Amino acid sequence: MALVEIPGSKSVTARALFLAAAADGVTTLVRPLVSDDTEGFAEGLRTLGYRVEREQREWRITGRPQGPGADGASVFCRDGATTARFLPTLAAAGHGTFHFDASEQMRRRPLGPLTTALRDLGVELEHHGAEGHHPLSVRAAGVEGGEVVLDAGLSSQYLTALLLLGPLTRTGLRIRVTDLVSAPYVEITLAMMRSFGVEVAREGNVFDVPAGGYTAARYPVEPDASTASYFFAAAALTGREVTVPGLGRGALQGDLKFVEVLERLGAKVEIGADATTVTGGTLTGGTVNMRDISDTMPTLAAIAPFASGPIRIEDVYNTRIKECDRLDACAENLRRQGVDVATGRDWIEIRPGTPKPVEIETHGDHRIVMSFAVAGLRTPGTTFDDPGCVRKTFPGFHDAFAAWAARPES
Repeated sequence: MALVEIPGSKSVTARALFLAAAADGVTTLVRPLVSDDTEGFAEGLRTLGYRVEREQREWRITGRPQGPGADGASVFCRDGATTARFLPTLAAAGHGTFHFDASEQMRRRPLGPLTTALRDLGVELEHHGAEGHHPLSVRAAGVEGGEVVLDAGLSSQYLTALLLLGPLTRTGLRIRVTDLVSAPYVEITLAMMRSFGVEVAREGNVFDVPAGGYTAARYPVEPDASTASYFFAAAALTGREVTVPGLGRGALQGDLKFVEVLERLGAKVEIGADATTVTGGTLTGGTVNMRDISDTMPTLAAIAPFASGPIRIEDVYNTRIKECDRLDACAENLRRQGVDVATGRDWIEIRPGTPKPVEIETHGDHRIVMSFAVAGLRTPGTTFDDPGCVRKTFPGFHDAFAAWAARPES
């Protein structure tokens, strides 16, 4: 049995950093992800006036329920979508003028539904370039609360940001959602808020978040299920076996459902109490709806040519507004490899073929690199124009993946 230790979840680490900053007391995060995204989030908290102490396997954050300690700051959010969406929302709970900017890649990604909702709640906010995008300024005077309508059809992070803000408002928030993508990520948020002392009431598409603040906690960060998908897919592709400890039946992250997709396509899957094992078999074709686990769409797309029949992935429009247009990036790279691919607004269909080795155009997207690295196990000679962009979520990916691939089969 090949055990693979996966770094901490990016999604969980980002939420935990927000919760820790907002909580009353000192929170300890155990085994948080250390990557460009999470380091950028922690740096942003420091710039806003929060105390963040980092050791090798634990980070300690001194919370400020009243909002940022600084009365003004300029924060650079790097490439991090959670940083770019969560920190302006956190700053709105404080008092002062806060400026936010991000990389060119992040500037292209939309913020509009979130900033519209914040304005509807009385937050004074200004975009300095394209409306609904970074850079922006927040002139904060606390948030009263009340009811707001939100379209989260492009990103569940808009809803998560408002949910996290709710306990910091004076009267609480009632959020009515008109559309929602990647719903399992919202379940992560709700579960983590409970761990910090806040229970959100939900009835259908309406979320009632009470005022009253958070309580500090000691919080262990589970391994990243999206990162684990590359190792699970590698096992499915090569007929080998891989076990990821720390991700089992009680895992928070919806992306663990990727193994259910692999199971439908022919892999053997065992989900235990605290670990998941995938053993490869013959991959078959089929149609898969990946709306709720769209970060793993490139993982499946990259290995799809090796299936015995066409694989069609549907309801993944939101992948077009990630670090790059992932749907088109996957299609373009597969076509360059000689694979027959068709695409539509929110779907991609990949037909069986024998990919040839080419240099993969990554578009600076960590998930494109890691996905096609998996496929590279069956296509020796595959290279990447920007292999280092994996630092966003898994700086040690190439070494860890090569070490797994080099292990003798049991």
